[in-house]
Amino acid sequence: MAGDKDGKTEKPTPKKIKDARKDGQFPRTQDLGTWASIAAAIAVMPFSVDLTNERLRVMLARLPEVGRDPSLAQAFSVMNDIPMTVLIGAAPMCLAGVLTAFLSTALQGFYPSAKALQPKFSRMNPLQGVKRMFGPRAAWEALKALLKVVVLAAVVWVIGKDLVAQLIGQGVLPLMATAEMAAEDIRKLVFAAAGAGLVLALADYAYQRYEVMKQLKMSPKDIKDEYKQQEGDPQLKGAIRQKQMAMSRNRMMAEIPNANVVLTNPTHLAIALKYEQGKGAPKVVAKGSDSVAAAIREIAKEHRIPVVEDKPLARALFRVCEIGEEIPAELYMAVARILAFVMQAGKPGRNAAIRKPHIKTPVPDVLPSRSQLNARRRREISEARKTPRRTV
Repeated sequence: MAGDKDGKTEKPTPKKIKDARKDGQFPRTQDLGTWASIAAAIAVMPFSVDLTNERLRVMLARLPEVGRDPSLAQAFSVMNDIPMTVLIGAAPMCLAGVLTAFLSTALQGFYPSAKALQPKFSRMNPLQGVKRMFGPRAAWEALKALLKVVVLAAVVWVIGKDLVAQLIGQGVLPLMATAEMAAEDIRKLVFAAAGAGLVLALADYAYQRYEVMKQLKMSPKDIKDEYKQQEGDPQLKGAIRQKQMAMSRNRMMAEIPNANVVLTNPTHLAIALKYEQGKGAPKVVAKGSDSVAAAIREIAKEHRIPVVEDKPLARALFRVCEIGEEIPAELYMAVARILAFVMQAGKPGRNAAIRKPHIKTPVPDVLPSRSQLNARRRREISEARKTPRRTV
């Protein structure tokens, strides 16, 4: 296959298919709508015939009147009903045909494309014309035309000979009865032919779809290029993400000298807390694990920030608090005891070698999850906005 030779072995992506539709490249067959419309029109023909017969009976009932008074006005009054009779009889068939054609178009997909209407000068190339004449598409069109003739001829022969035999076997019948029988037999014949045509049209649509999907096949490189075009180069995005993380980490490290205490567990985690009296609860200004925790401890040591080992409290703060957030109410008492211990041991900057406090910090066994804390913060902010400010 040509697609395999070019390395295009992958199915087209949704974007590739969408772009192809914009260019007018999608499977479609006109035969499907044509045969479906014929079948629908033939199916409602008995209803149309009944409507026409009813109006014809009314018209024929008026003929004796015209005979008694053969005036031009009477003749015109009868003749004026003929166009309306034809219209009423044909309307159901036409409506069924149009609706079926519209439905078949909707099922195949309607994708108007201005690009498909633009002239293609490549079609003027004689060599390309010869290739199209002897290509697989031309071979399929020739085979399809041959199949139409053979299948329709077979249907007409098989059903037609039975119908003729049936008409001959009825003997001499009134003209009206013979006409009705012939009309019904012809309707069956056309309906059978339309059914055969529909089968061929569905086969044609399946082939058209196969051809279009084969032409739209992509190589692995095409898929990667499309992904880069849509999402951006993964390597570039990774580099940008790393740079953003580095900048965020640098800002975090710059806040550590302003902290009151650094809690550890003692080597895996480190959380720096800052408390300003009258400005709410203590905040987490920095946190990290492993190498980041080591860097936080190193900066705290350089700036003589007290480092306190408290495994339960450090783990709890690391789990429920993000950088810049206040500690939850459940940890107020534990953090308050740590801050009091630090203040009693010495002012920040005088003693950075504190390891384990000789106090017990009450850390609850069950703490709220991140989602619960976020919901609580949103609720507190909403209530604060609703509370009117006091004016002095």
